[in-house]
Amino acid sequence: MLRLKNIVKEYVVGDEKVPALKGVSLEFRENEFVSILGPSGCGKTTLLNIIGGLDKYTSGDLIINGISTKLYKDRNWDSYRNHSIGFVFQSYNLIPHQTVLANVELALTLSGVSRRERRKRAVEALEKVGLKDQIRKKPNQLSGGQMQRVAIARALVNDPDILLADEPTGALDTATSAQIMDILSEIAEDKLVIMVTHNPELAQIYSTRIIKLLDGEIQSDSMPVTPEEIKADEEKAEAFEKMTKQERKAMMPPKTSMSLATALTLSLNNLMTKKARTLLTAFAGSIGIIGIALILSLSNGVQQYIDRVQEDTLSSYPITIERSTIDMTSFMSSMAKNANNVEEHTDNRIYTNRIMTGFMELMVNEVTTNNLADFKKYIEANRARFEELTTDIHYGYSTRMNIYKADIENGIYQVNPGQVFSMMGMRGSSSRMSFVNSEVWQRLINNDKLLEQQYSVVYGRMPQAYNEVVLIVSGNNEVTDYTLYSLGVLDSTELGETLGKMIRGEDAEWPEPKSYSYDELCGLKFKLMLNSDYYAKENGVWVDKSQDEIYMMNALDKAETISIVGILKSESEAAQNGLAGTIGYRTDLMEHLIDAVNNSEIVREQKANPDVDIFTGISFEPEETEALTWEKLNAYIASLPEEEKLRTEASIQQMRDYGMTDDKILEAFSSMFEPQKTEATYEDNLRKMGVSDPDDPSTINLYPKDFEAKDAIAELIDEYNRDKEEDEKITYTDLVGLIMSSVSTIINAISYILIAFVAISLVVSSIMIGIITYISVLERTKEIGILRAIGASKKDISRVFNAETLIVGFTAGLLGIVITFLLLIPINIIIKHFTDIGGLAVLPYIAGGILILISMLLTFIAGLFPSRIAAKKDPVVALRTE
Repeated sequence: MLRLKNIVKEYVVGDEKVPALKGVSLEFRENEFVSILGPSGCGKTTLLNIIGGLDKYTSGDLIINGISTKLYKDRNWDSYRNHSIGFVFQSYNLIPHQTVLANVELALTLSGVSRRERRKRAVEALEKVGLKDQIRKKPNQLSGGQMQRVAIARALVNDPDILLADEPTGALDTATSAQIMDILSEIAEDKLVIMVTHNPELAQIYSTRIIKLLDGEIQSDSMPVTPEEIKADEEKAEAFEKMTKQERKAMMPPKTSMSLATALTLSLNNLMTKKARTLLTAFAGSIGIIGIALILSLSNGVQQYIDRVQEDTLSSYPITIERSTIDMTSFMSSMAKNANNVEEHTDNRIYTNRIMTGFMELMVNEVTTNNLADFKKYIEANRARFEELTTDIHYGYSTRMNIYKADIENGIYQVNPGQVFSMMGMRGSSSRMSFVNSEVWQRLINNDKLLEQQYSVVYGRMPQAYNEVVLIVSGNNEVTDYTLYSLGVLDSTELGETLGKMIRGEDAEWPEPKSYSYDELCGLKFKLMLNSDYYAKENGVWVDKSQDEIYMMNALDKAETISIVGILKSESEAAQNGLAGTIGYRTDLMEHLIDAVNNSEIVREQKANPDVDIFTGISFEPEETEALTWEKLNAYIASLPEEEKLRTEASIQQMRDYGMTDDKILEAFSSMFEPQKTEATYEDNLRKMGVSDPDDPSTINLYPKDFEAKDAIAELIDEYNRDKEEDEKITYTDLVGLIMSSVSTIINAISYILIAFVAISLVVSSIMIGIITYISVLERTKEIGILRAIGASKKDISRVFNAETLIVGFTAGLLGIVITFLLLIPINIIIKHFTDIGGLAVLPYIAGGILILISMLLTFIAGLFPSRIAAKKDPVVALRTE
């Protein structure tokens, strides 16, 4: 039962209170057709709105099934309207941009009914009112009677207890009005129908009860509820009062909530009715996104280009730590300090400026020795940390790689170390021409991915074994003539003769440039000669045979063969500056060389006899001998052959004849009895044979991935040095870091500044979208009232308009990203034309997605204020809006 107890409703107009209802008390049965009659302004609609929960009473109480609504909160009223009340309005109040089916389904979406169940119940409700075949149409495609039937179907779809009809036939003709009243009469058989009307004839024909209202007071009631009926409901009210808080809460109507999908559907359908405005709004919002996306594309592309240059550069110029090194940072600082330290002289004398001696003193003072064996252990112990920061870690050794031309038909030709200048008759000139890289044989970086980035195989293949090498040519398929002379492809002697003629002023011409097929160069073969292979054992000692041509030819014939198996082309600027024009060999070639040297016969013999010089048979440190006496000398003379004995005795007599004393004579013979000495040392001999300890490198090269990684490697070195004594710390010079260390920072700073400027336009466009959303709120005010009438909460209304801003923000963001990708095509063409750098501007997909999310976030924030205004709108006022 529905009961109104002394309901008072007052409206505040300025400083006055205008009463609309003056202590109205009514009771309604669970199923009856009640008509409320009265002139305009008597309070009929106000009474209907209070019963329907659209308007709040000033005082009194509205009791629903024994439960006082004084305890109701907003969410309870929303649920009450959704589950217990169905509204039928004079002006139909259908949402114009929704289909007939969607209008009817709307109340069910707030109840949490599944999509399949919603459709089934909506179709059944429309079938009851005779509109099953009209479900796909929009309201503007229906007649007035049909629209009112849709409104009735919407009111009935959630199976409410009460149907409230406000002038349901006011806008219909007589015949259609009769049809609508027949439907309402049928509904009243099992539900409470309360109708407000100006038409007493219709009320008399169809109503089971008529209530007349005048100036906010009940004038008459044709069939009031009896005290016995009221008593049963009062007993329910008393029982409710005795319930606990939890029990009362359970009796309250269930909570309603609009899903985000419903909100998005409502907003999308509304936006689709204004396609042009929506598209223009989205385009305006996309301008800021386009600006930021273009800046990010250029910034990202430039950063990737810098990263590639860094990676390529650092692959050619690693952090090098040598066994003996000069701290160039400290050296340059000391040089600058000395240059500024000027002493003034006042007397008339000339003084020496210590340039050479000062320089040499600094050189000596700044030379430090690094314990690379210990540092190698540190690297291996932290291998994972170093590998994360580097593209390669290389240990260099002092073992010399002796490479000879395999073809010795025209004589022996050493390829590495290079002999070009000596073959030209310019011995010692290589140091004066240090601008020429005399080391044609260079190690390939031990990183397949980086090699693939920097080089492409134009012929043959990559080396797969230690005895395979590749020839590296420049980007335009060139190698220097110096490389060809070094490899013996061109004749160095002929070059030397030409140079000699020119120096003497004779007529001569430089050799003409030549070209070679891939087969010609890829087929070249060489011989690897170990340092230990230069020596042969003769008469118990090892003899250097490097100048013995027959021996060398036999040794080269037995030596291992090194073959060029491929030709690589440099694909990056750093690669061309690094290994272009060289022979690239694998890291394991040096490892094999060290292992072969260390296991050679001569090295094994020297290590087995560490006290004896195997090249002379003399001990490195001979034992001390006793002083020579006449007894020892006489004994020695007696042991000699007779002829030599007589000759020695004659020499002694001659010395005496010249006046030499016996002590002087003994001193003269002492050198004959001293042991033989050698200037060599054990360590010198091992170095001479090319012996290296794999655990004690002479250099360590660390190839950082980028400059940030280089800084991180420096931190790891600092970590190693932290607990070391000053003379045990690792020192190195990082010259490459001075070249490009701040480039990334500058690019990022410029990007941030540009983004900040462009972001202003993004904020402005977001504010504009907020204004457009506010206009949409004004345009959809009636829709807000309809949604509130069927049970939508304030949060649901906010959600509808927030969904609209999200759709606009998503469209703006997506449009901005699509336009950006289209603009990048001509931008990259222009950049390629002027800089020869292709595909520089690249927008990462993740960045594009983030920008779309930022667009949605900004428009969502901009729409919060309009959505709050929409949520606060009075549903009664909103329903009156046209």
